[in-house]
Amino acid sequence: MRAPWLRWRPRAAALSLTGRVAWVLVAVVLVTQLAGLAWLMGGRSQLARSLMFDYLGADIATAVAVLERLPPAERAAWLPRLARSHVQYRLGGAAAGGGGADSVDRSALGRRLAGLLQAELGAAYALRLQPVAPSGERSAWLQLRDGTPLAIDLQPLRSGLSATVYGALALQLLLVVGAAAWAVRRALASLGGLVQATEALDPDRPGPPLAVTGPHELRRVAAAFNALQQRIRAHLAERSRLLAAVSHDLQTPITRLRLRADLLPEGPLRDKTLADLLEMQGLVEQGMAYARSAHAAAEPARRVDVSQLLDGLACDYADAQAALALELPPGVVLSTRPQALRRLVGNLVDNALKFAGAAELALEATPVAVQIRVSDRGPGIAAEQLARVREPFHRVEGSRNRGTGGSGLGLAIADELAHQLGGTLALRPRPGGGLVASVTLPAAGG
Repeated sequence: MRAPWLRWRPRAAALSLTGRVAWVLVAVVLVTQLAGLAWLMGGRSQLARSLMFDYLGADIATAVAVLERLPPAERAAWLPRLARSHVQYRLGGAAAGGGGADSVDRSALGRRLAGLLQAELGAAYALRLQPVAPSGERSAWLQLRDGTPLAIDLQPLRSGLSATVYGALALQLLLVVGAAAWAVRRALASLGGLVQATEALDPDRPGPPLAVTGPHELRRVAAAFNALQQRIRAHLAERSRLLAAVSHDLQTPITRLRLRADLLPEGPLRDKTLADLLEMQGLVEQGMAYARSAHAAAEPARRVDVSQLLDGLACDYADAQAALALELPPGVVLSTRPQALRRLVGNLVDNALKFAGAAELALEATPVAVQIRVSDRGPGIAAEQLARVREPFHRVEGSRNRGTGGSGLGLAIADELAHQLGGTLALRPRPGGGLVASVTLPAAGG
């Protein structure tokens, strides 16, 4: 169980780095100031007590001697002059608290104070010291030589600090925390640039490297981030080149094998060989398409009537006797890369036609975004598989049968193309069965 004073401590997760440093500084400065105040108050209390014992006895003895020499009629007028901030005199009454033996101050401090006063006054005066309040107030009672009672009210010397001291300590706390927060914020200013660069990290759209400035540790972080960004871009470029090279180089031997297979006699062996070669040819083409999708950003963007582009694509599918239903509002214009967009939608339509035999293509435009939806009534994809189906070569169906599982690159290519166009690809199950693939592009263009 946490200590009660820690319950108001701010949660670390809710604080920025500057806030955490400022919180630590506030705690340290507060503890330091409280310790200093305790030491100062203790010292002042000890000093006040020492001054009381050094000067109180002589001061009271002087006042009693003055009152003894004054005529009784003039004594009352002199009482305010003899009074001090911690000593008051009263004539004609007993000490506060009564005069019983039980009211005598028997504490160690009381006995010491009574002994000090009695020593200064001498044996001619019978002094009795009584406690009045737990705060340390006391009253002493004696009789002057003519029998007049004299009560002496004693209050402890106030050792507290003035409001000026507390104000100075508060100002010191504000200055320390403010200066530390400014220094930390200035030193960590480059972290904001690092966060923005990390969030915007896109190997296909390289941004300027981070400025290597600030403290030594932050300069090392910025330099390491720049090197990491370069390595990521180099790795992805090498991957695309390798995939494109392998796919390209496989085309020639596949073509030769198809020519040789055509020379085989008619029969099951020839048919199976040609089917395998056709599957290999499809895989090679898919690999090259995926490699090209990483370079879609190289295509210049221009103003495109998306409605006409999708209508032209649908006409091509109609010529191929494909069942593709349309829902296209006219005049949806967008600044984008038309070839990449056509390939993106084509991949989604091909995927829907392959698994469902029919598809629906819809377009919806808002002031901030344009959404293209391809829906089908096929077997759909399980919710736990929706995130993984966009990974290269991942297939929902476990077999390597091209007729049921495909190459595992169709949705990966679509996802990469959507990314290159500055949009997002979302997959969700369709109510009643099937799949909905939606591409959302910013209205400002890709």
